[in-house]
Amino acid sequence: MNPSASGWINKFGHLTKDGPKCFQDFEDLYETLKKTGFVYGINIKIPDFIDSRLALSEDEKAKVNLLTALYYTFRFEEEETEFTVFLEKILGFYKDLDIHQLSFLTKIFTGKKTSDQLEKLIDSRVYLEDNVISKTFNSIITNSLLFIDVLLFKRYLKKPKYIRLHAQKLEYFAINITYHALNSKEKNKNDEKLAQLFASSLTYIDTDTQNFDGSYREKLLQNTSVWENRYLLDMACLTVWEDNSLEYTESEFIFGIGKDLGFDKHQISKSLEEITVFFDKNATEMPFLKDNNLAVQFYDSMSKVVNKLILRNSKRLQKELSESAELVSLLSKSTVRDLTKEEKKKVQNQLVDIFKSIPSLAIFILPGGAVLLPIFIKLIPKLLPSSFDDNRIENKD
Repeated sequence: MNPSASGWINKFGHLTKDGPKCFQDFEDLYETLKKTGFVYGINIKIPDFIDSRLALSEDEKAKVNLLTALYYTFRFEEEETEFTVFLEKILGFYKDLDIHQLSFLTKIFTGKKTSDQLEKLIDSRVYLEDNVISKTFNSIITNSLLFIDVLLFKRYLKKPKYIRLHAQKLEYFAINITYHALNSKEKNKNDEKLAQLFASSLTYIDTDTQNFDGSYREKLLQNTSVWENRYLLDMACLTVWEDNSLEYTESEFIFGIGKDLGFDKHQISKSLEEITVFFDKNATEMPFLKDNNLAVQFYDSMSKVVNKLILRNSKRLQKELSESAELVSLLSKSTVRDLTKEEKKKVQNQLVDIFKSIPSLAIFILPGGAVLLPIFIKLIPKLLPSSFDDNRIENKD
């Protein structure tokens, strides 16, 4: 399954249609999505039942995790497994949230299929900026508050009225808890990055109009949803544990907010322990913790983009390369010795000709695209035979 290509949602529906029951209940779903990082807004992996042959990027993992969470929430709440019914329900949900609008051009290229529309909708929810350049060059590209969509959908299936007002309340709680959690500790650069990530992920409220005083605690006492409060507690734990330490003031805050949310010390300690384990296992993979300069961020982001483009187009690239004997010879030589200036120029020119024939690799022929050629050459040995359409559904007839 390729979450960056058309048809991936239908492929997901096909994979889950006849498969085993993946989660016992919402509790099981929540704990699984916590381990993937989705609950925390940091997508490290996807659930094990989805066997993707591709190395997924963080935004692609976020797409898969979001759809998994929404679909199985629907199954638990409605006791319904029909995927087409789910698609209609989720589109209605986003419509009532007033974030379903697609541009005229998007509608032309998307088509009228429910699954196609949902693919574009999920794209708009996952990416912080609806901008190709931002998606390509920004090292932090995914919405960190996507689990709020899941909680809202869970409520919507039973209480569809005033869903946008409830969305505003949930974001209000999340950003206030994050703000006050950060203020309960000595801040560092990573705290600033985390706060910026959360603030940029807000959809329903504007932080510029928020008053960050203690009044949110009184409103928090009136929130009776156990799962919403579980999520808010985990977000608070994430914020105070970002630096792998827990000072006295942080402890006082986290146990105080946990009590307001309706949890005892055992549950609060468990949440802290779970976030500790998560950080210990995955800290090096969390993009917002990497303190790279802009040049390193640029190269790292571009490496990921180029890697994905090349591997996804491997079949076509292999065909083009097989028709260029001189280029293949030069690329082979480059693995054992440095090429001469003339040879490097030949490689560059011939590769650019190939890229012109594959639209998704047009980035190489932009001004400065030559900078990416070493990345391409490095990835050549990784080219493996793959299906042209990763989202094709095989008929068993």
